[in-house]
Amino acid sequence: MSSRRRRESSRTNISEEQITQLLSTLRQLLPEIPHSHSHKASSAAKVLKQTCNYIKTLHREVDDLSDRLSQLLATIDADSAEAAIIRSLLI
Repeated sequence: MSSRRRRESSRTNISEEQITQLLSTLRQLLPEIPHSHSHKASSAAKVLKQTCNYIKTLHREVDDLSDRLSQLLATIDADSAEAAIIRSLLI
C-alpha cells in the first residue's frame, strides 16, 4: 500500500489549463477535428479519440509506403539512378 501511495503522490497533476491547451493544439494539428468548443468533456473525449484514429491512419500509411518501397527496391538495379534517388530520400 505504501508503494502505491508513493507512486500516486509522485505523479504530476495536469491542470485544466494544460488539458485545454493540449486539446486546442490537437485541434489545430489534426485536419479532421472540428474547432468546436461546446460540450467540453465530450469534446475532449472526441478529440482524443480522433487523434488516436489519425495516428493509426498514419501508421497504416507508413506501413503501406514501406511495403511499396521494399517492393520497388527489390525490382530495380541497386546501381541505377532510381536506386540512388530512393537512397537519397531515405537519408
